[in-house]
Amino acid sequence: QVRLVESGGGLVQAGGSLRLSCEVSGSLFKIWIMAWHRQAPGKPRESIATITSSGSTNYADSVKGRFTISRDNAKNTVYLQMNSLKPEDTAVYYCNLVQTAWGQGTQVTVSS
Repeated sequence: QVRLVESGGGLVQAGGSLRLSCEVSGSLFKIWIMAWHRQAPGKPRESIATITSSGSTNYADSVKGRFTISRDNAKNTVYLQMNSLKPEDTAVYYCNLVQTAWGQGTQVTVSS
């Protein structure tokens, strides 16, 4: 059974930065497509960033140019670097092994 464990959330002021990490169990990590999603209160969960096994990335328009998804296959870890954070980025952020498994989520709160 694959397990995903996120870390790195917290409280930050607008304009600040945070880096989320997601450690994934399993020996096939390097071939998996990984993604980050978020869900703000009262809103549906949205996909914000995806990375393929070859390192190709894709971003939602709402985070493009501010967030960067990356992966370290040696550490079975996917990251989300978040810069120039805005209050509207406040949400629970989830790591996702596409079509297979989810992490428990980590809260990110951006104060104005």
